[in-house]
Amino acid sequence: MLLAIDAGNTNVVFALVKDREIRARWRIATDPRRTADEYAVWLHQLLALEGYDSTDIADVIVATVVPKALHNLEVLASKYFGAKAIIAGEAPAEWGVELDVIEPNTVGADRVLDAIAAHALHPGDLIVIDFGTATTFDVVDYSGAYKGGIIAPGINLSLEALVTAAAKLPRIAIEAPEDQSVIGRTTEDQMHIGIFWGYVAMIEGLVARMKAEIGRPVKVISTGGLAVLFDKHTEIFDAVEPDLTIQGLGLLYERTRG
Repeated sequence: MLLAIDAGNTNVVFALVKDREIRARWRIATDPRRTADEYAVWLHQLLALEGYDSTDIADVIVATVVPKALHNLEVLASKYFGAKAIIAGEAPAEWGVELDVIEPNTVGADRVLDAIAAHALHPGDLIVIDFGTATTFDVVDYSGAYKGGIIAPGINLSLEALVTAAAKLPRIAIEAPEDQSVIGRTTEDQMHIGIFWGYVAMIEGLVARMKAEIGRPVKVISTGGLAVLFDKHTEIFDAVEPDLTIQGLGLLYERTRG
């Protein structure tokens, strides 16, 4: 099996992939100081709980937007799985898609992988929305080329900034308000409305502007942990694909191995 590792700003996701199917997945908080040995102790226990061991892993592929985390993940691959880590976006695992933007080298690996997977799953022009530390909106044309997009603060980041900057505001959970009213009667209700419905309005507004600029029929694909939650409260998504980044790693690996 393939061990696919997606090192994001908030979490590192590990997934076992075989025949394009994700057999298991785990996540741990991103910490560039975490050593290969620490990863190994944690991961070997989780493999055992799922009925696997290190000998089931033939290859390792890594994508990261946290450069300082890469070295320890490479050591993990070589020391504990006997594999030289394949790094997404670097030889021999070049992207294989056109990055039609002014600064292609600055596009995050997760965004390119989302584009690769979304194009493989859905034909035509696409807007891919990924709910992570940041919420990203990416345009992928009918040929699979990455055309650019938008970066907005993630909803958890927005809430953290609000609570940190306003001394009397409480911490609240990210969830939909209990009713459809947008006039809150308590401080917590008003925060829920502002954060949740404000975010839905941002998503719908930005997508409407992007569609108008693209000028052709476009499918909207969402991914990330909060995609399912927002899908229940807006009609804007044509499909929810929770594991686009990992699927993109699997497809890139297949292409690399030929």
